[in-house]
Amino acid sequence: MNPVLALALLAIAGVLVTRLPRFPAPRSRTLDLVRAGGAPLVLLGVVLGPGIAVLDRPTLAALAPVSALAVGWVGARLGARCEWRLLRRVRRESWALITAQAVAGVGVGFVAAWLGTRLVPALAAAWTPHLPAALTLGAVAILPGARPMERAARAAGLAPRQTRSLRRVALLDAACGTLACAIAVGLGHPQRSSLVPGWAAWLAVEVGAATIVATVFLGLSLVTRDRDELGLGLLGVLLLGAGLGYAADLSPFVVCALAAALIVNLSPQRRHVRTLLAAWERPTYEILLVLVGAALTLPTLWLLAAAPVLAALRVMAQWSTVRSGLAYVPTAALPPSAGLANAAQGGSALALGLSFWLAHGVGGGGGAVLTTIVLGVLLTHLAAPSLMRLALGAPQLTPARLTTELSPGSSPD
Repeated sequence: MNPVLALALLAIAGVLVTRLPRFPAPRSRTLDLVRAGGAPLVLLGVVLGPGIAVLDRPTLAALAPVSALAVGWVGARLGARCEWRLLRRVRRESWALITAQAVAGVGVGFVAAWLGTRLVPALAAAWTPHLPAALTLGAVAILPGARPMERAARAAGLAPRQTRSLRRVALLDAACGTLACAIAVGLGHPQRSSLVPGWAAWLAVEVGAATIVATVFLGLSLVTRDRDELGLGLLGVLLLGAGLGYAADLSPFVVCALAAALIVNLSPQRRHVRTLLAAWERPTYEILLVLVGAALTLPTLWLLAAAPVLAALRVMAQWSTVRSGLAYVPTAALPPSAGLANAAQGGSALALGLSFWLAHGVGGGGGAVLTTIVLGVLLTHLAAPSLMRLALGAPQLTPARLTTELSPGSSPD
């Protein structure tokens, strides 16, 4: 069928559906979390991409710069939350334990994915290149979403103090996962020097690119204080960061996240920067979700089995590390089951999956890695309320009304 005709029929069907009477449906906390996470937009991308081929591979390749900007914007939102004045409040013991459970989660996910490519030929053909794909799957697995975690906490009836503690753990986990993904980018490039490991050289390039982007904005903020001009300047530097990341085969997510972290820690306009990033977050995240859905592919049914295994192993590794670590470091200000409570994932995981697809997937093996990540995010959304109650033993309270992921001022993470 002609894609234009299929799109017209889809639009007509959508209009007719709005005319149908609404039937009362039982409310489910789990389904509310999935809807709030943007699942309908991902399904729309699946329809437009694999479904009716409006967003086919050549079209997605042409839209790659737009995808890079969406990925970079989500990364900038994450980096803007990494303020040193907040992170320094975390105790040293907590830093050590959070790092240990993050390394455990990445390591278990990496080893499991690597063994999958060795033991299952179908996964070996899908997850390519093997080493960067395995490390990316392990790194993305520990990336929690702050906003999905907060929604799961409200659904489980947790106290605000517990939620704030989990939010700090989620932020540090996200930082560790982003660092691991940056290393995975370097592993995807050939070794060009015998003196410096390839991943270290490419990590230095990403840091250098982020420093250039942040320096441009900091210089602009010294020249003008006008909010409109600063808004245009921020958009320009994020376009620069995403463009550098895409053109140089780096990760737009990592470059923009590092640049935003430098900006909010060095610029006196940090609050305005966060406000500007939040103002454009809704359309950016909508574009990201549709592009993610359009880029999905299922080269083998083994992906349906691998995704829950990787998710379960990651949760078990982080939970056991925190539980055992608290026995040796009882002064660490962490909930005993933080690995379970931070299971829910969000926009950062999807953005890093799309970043891998941009580097390896337009006609390569990144589509299978992205599909595995999306399935893992879906599973964590489905299991998040139960894991939250199991982790912290929260009483069954009346849950607060869940706001949609795409409401003004919301965050995918």
